[in-house]
This record gives sequence, structure tokens and C-alpha cells, in this order.
Amino acid sequence: MHISIAAEKVFEIAGFPITNSMIATIVVSVALILFALFYKSRLKIVPSKFQVVVEMIVGTIYDLAKSISPKHADEFFPLVATIFIFVLFSNWFGLIPGLPYVGFTETVHGKEVFVPLFRAATADLNTTLALATTSMIAVWYYSIKHLGLFAHLGKFINFKSPIGAFVGILELVSEFSKIISFAFRLFGNIFAGEVLLAVMMFLIPAIIPLPFLGMEFFVGFIQALVFSVLTMVFISGSLEAHG
Repeated sequence: MHISIAAEKVFEIAGFPITNSMIATIVVSVALILFALFYKSRLKIVPSKFQVVVEMIVGTIYDLAKSISPKHADEFFPLVATIFIFVLFSNWFGLIPGLPYVGFTETVHGKEVFVPLFRAATADLNTTLALATTSMIAVWYYSIKHLGLFAHLGKFINFKSPIGAFVGILELVSEFSKIISFAFRLFGNIFAGEVLLAVMMFLIPAIIPLPFLGMEFFVGFIQALVFSVLTMVFISGSLEAHG
């Protein structure tokens, strides 16, 4: 059994490596876009049972955003909801039974190594870093939009007093530490879950791994929720000027 922390390269396009996590990202993104177009074309005033379920899910996320930031939830809700849905289905994509066994073998250092064709996007640190950076760019964008550039920078650059300057440095370090925390929390949980399932399937490939699969579905949901809620909390907090 071969376990790689880095996403494995599947092929190249003009010298640019295409990894299995990138393929999974494309598959999940295209599937979500097609579903959104299909769902939009079938919206009805009198909703079907499926439409009721979808509206309940979206409404729950919206109510959560409203509870965190009543004044500005309408503004950042589409972005946060998109992040939640993408992260959720990216987490669950790697749990599809049999998917980790779709791939090919290649020779690495004289040994035959199996390379899976698909790998959950959030099990790749590059993807989680991109998501974390996107979230923090959104935090800074809304802060600058509502407070102004100088008020936003004033949180980090303050020479009015030695204490203010020190606090500004701490705030700046905190902003970048949020990116690291975001990225490694999501990556660590999803990658560890996939490794656990792989080991269990390798040792006991029958019914016993099913409880672990159910647990990882729950973990995938919780991690998507935590990522989205923290993004909303950071956005809401960034809209408050420092006293």
C-alpha cells in the first residue's frame, strides 16, 4: 500500500503537471455547475419535495450567516455558501466506495506504485491553501470596502503609541496565521480520514470499514461547516473598526 502526502501527477499538458486532486476538483466543480443549471431551470412557485430540501439547506446556511452578521450577511452569503458547498462535496468525493482503486501503476525507483486517478481536492494542501487564501482575501476586501483602505491598514500599522505598534504587529501576524490554520486544519482532517479508510480497507476489506466511512462523511460535513463559519466570523469581525 502506497500513501503519498503530495498529490500524484497523472499527466502533463505543455509541461504543466496535472495531479489527481486537480482532476477531482474539475469533476466536482463541473458537477456542481451542471446541477445548479439543472436546478435553476426547474424552479417552481409550488416547490417539489426536492426543491423544498434544497431550499431548507440554503435557508439554514443563510440563517446562520444572519446570526453571525445581521447587517452584512446578504453581501457575503453567496461566497460563503459556495465555499461550503464546494468544500463539502470535495470532502465527500474522496469517500466514494471504489474510487481510490481507479488508477494505474507506474515504476518509481524500481518499484511498482499504484497511482489513483482521483484524490479529494481537500486532501491536497495546495487546494486548501488556495481556499484559505481566497477566504482571507474576501475578509480584507469587505474590510476595505466598508471601513476604507486607511482604516483597514490602521489595524496593522499604528505608530500612535508603542502598545499600538505592537498590537498592530500581532494583528498582522494573526492575519497570516489564519491562512495557515485554515489550510492545515482542513487538509489534515481530510487526508487523515482518507489514510484511515485506506488502511482499514487494506486490512479488512469487508463490512468492518463501514462505520469508519460513516464517521468520515460526518467529519467532511463538520470541516466544511467550520471552514465556512470561521470565514463568516472573520468577515464580520473585519467590518468593525478598532477603537
